[in-house]
Amino acid sequence: MATGGVSLLDGPAVSAGAETFAEHQSRLGARPQFSGGSLIDIVDAAGLRGRGGAAFPTGRKWTAVRERSEGRAVVVANGAETEPLSGKDRLLLSARPHLVLDGVLLAAEAVAANRAVVYISGAHDDAADAVSAAIAERRAADLPVAITVARAPHRYVAGEESAVVAKLNGGAARPTLVPPRPYQRGVDGRPTLVQNIETLAHAAVIARRGADAYQRAGADGATGTVLVTMAAAIHSPGVLELPGGSTIAQAVSAAGGATGSVAAVLVGGYFGRWVAADDAWDLRLGVDVPLGSGVIAIFPHGRCGLSQAAALVGFLARESAGQCGPCEHGLASLATTTAELAAGTARPRDADRLQRWIAQIAGRGACHHPDGALVLLSSALRVFAGDVTTHLRKGRCDRDQATILPAPDWKARAR
Repeated sequence: MATGGVSLLDGPAVSAGAETFAEHQSRLGARPQFSGGSLIDIVDAAGLRGRGGAAFPTGRKWTAVRERSEGRAVVVANGAETEPLSGKDRLLLSARPHLVLDGVLLAAEAVAANRAVVYISGAHDDAADAVSAAIAERRAADLPVAITVARAPHRYVAGEESAVVAKLNGGAARPTLVPPRPYQRGVDGRPTLVQNIETLAHAAVIARRGADAYQRAGADGATGTVLVTMAAAIHSPGVLELPGGSTIAQAVSAAGGATGSVAAVLVGGYFGRWVAADDAWDLRLGVDVPLGSGVIAIFPHGRCGLSQAAALVGFLARESAGQCGPCEHGLASLATTTAELAAGTARPRDADRLQRWIAQIAGRGACHHPDGALVLLSSALRVFAGDVTTHLRKGRCDRDQATILPAPDWKARAR
């Protein structure tokens, strides 16, 4: 699909591995220079929003750090990417490391930072190796700010921005109570910009192409492009780049189409929401439905949606930091009861209890982890309501109970 000259994946085939610094400069030219925080205005005008899940306006985030920086801020490129199905940030780090480093250096210049860190999942050695090699290439030519690589534990909450700061400060990668937020007091007590890898790559493109070109690449109120990871019952799973505002139908078509009849679509990863297939196709990504982590998982007919939802809620309960009641007790109770529904051992009142607990837990966690799990579960109970009714009446439905989306036990592996 056309991306208006602002593509992140233009250049050599991503399957060829990391683009070298010489190839990067030959293709795109030298990194642009900006005075003061002038790039922030351009990024703001382009309409760039964070691609790590929250979709917060990037220009506003950079401004908050710059206002407090006094030349000592820290930029953290967040490549933890612990969403089980997502592969977009890993792909950028592995295939376009210099585009990401351009974004890091441009952000550092914009917020007046004197230090930068690229934070990469401990499970993604290919990405860490590519970035380390790219930093080494730049040391002799274009590295005005010191950049180091740090590794993240492969746990779901390790990419939450306060967890990132906690890890870089020598603690466990767990969310901390806020305020202060990272932009106020982050790494080493300094104002800190924690920004997703894809977002920084977009900033590097905007710096070269300008806000107008970036806006024109999107459609229907969206700007630029989006990286999405297509997963599950799809002919060509993997990472795609689409114009902002593309529909789910366009994304599925670009990935070769579904492998069969579709029951539902999970949009945004495990903090995303389930949408019934009949309601999904015309939804515009990032406009009608939140993009979240950029995952679009196609769930086929013939599988039990309730069993799949129970597995995912169980995963999110296991991956909580366990630092507050809503996570430690609330998510555990939701996971247990949803599993009982899936197993056919729940009582009719248990469905009502789930809805009551969802309302009680919402907004009460120390971080957003419980809220993300609630979005997933509440949408599943709505979309797969027929499965819920059947399981309550008959024990189990006649659909295949095997799950198609992974729910790994990372906690057990870490022991």
